[in-house]
Amino acid sequence: MKIAIVTDTDASLPVALAQTNGIGLVPINVHFGQDCFESGVNIQDADLFERIAKEGSLPTTSAPTPNQFIRAYQAAFDAGAEEIICFSVSSQISSTYQSACLAREPFAGRTIHVVDTRSLSMGQGFMALEAAQVVQNGGSAAEAIAAAEAVCNRTVIFGSLATLRFLAMSGRVGKLAAGMADLFEVKPILTLQQGKLEMLERVRTQRKAWNRVIELGSNAAGGKRIRKAAIVEAGCLDDAQRFAELAKSVLPLPEDLLIAPFTPGLSVHTGQGLIGLCLVFED
Repeated sequence: MKIAIVTDTDASLPVALAQTNGIGLVPINVHFGQDCFESGVNIQDADLFERIAKEGSLPTTSAPTPNQFIRAYQAAFDAGAEEIICFSVSSQISSTYQSACLAREPFAGRTIHVVDTRSLSMGQGFMALEAAQVVQNGGSAAEAIAAAEAVCNRTVIFGSLATLRFLAMSGRVGKLAAGMADLFEVKPILTLQQGKLEMLERVRTQRKAWNRVIELGSNAAGGKRIRKAAIVEAGCLDDAQRFAELAKSVLPLPEDLLIAPFTPGLSVHTGQGLIGLCLVFED
């Protein structure tokens, strides 16, 4: 039985990697006033930050519409799929899961599984990749979903923000507080908790923040083998490559370490300069 895998662009999966693994990507929408863009289609992180700098304000984001998912499901069925598994970004931060579920209605009699990953970025991406590997090896949809959820349970995500300016623009922190934090090089450390990115602590200077992210990853590993790893970056590829070298000098990262763009649907909330570390451990 041919099973198709679909996810949304909040999975931070590079397009080429998704295509190689037969994973369909449904874009998160980014709105600058009346202009609507589709993440990964006609807007990338670089475009996002360029326009924010030009306009001095943040865009809004919205979940893919049911029609966007309907088109993805139809394309999968037209390509020969008999079942579809759709992995959505955490329902704690987006209505994407609801849209993906609603989009099943026109396909009465067809089997479409929609999974709330309770994750985001490459945590979600690694789940979709795991499921794709299972079905490529002849596994059932139930086996693919179980394997993906097992990956979720063995995944940690830590990251550091380069600035609080974007949170100030969104109203999440005061502009004065953000300005003072930037003046004193305060870098918030984030982690994934209950399906949302939450602030864990603050440290001073970028170097200390990067070291702390790596330390948190090492502590979470607790001696377990790191099976998969990814570094995500929001418009700061050069920094991500430097962080990768630092991380590899401390952690036993796999050779296929991935550096992936955070993607606009997420980057708008954290701002340019975010560096994240996503680790998947062995059982």
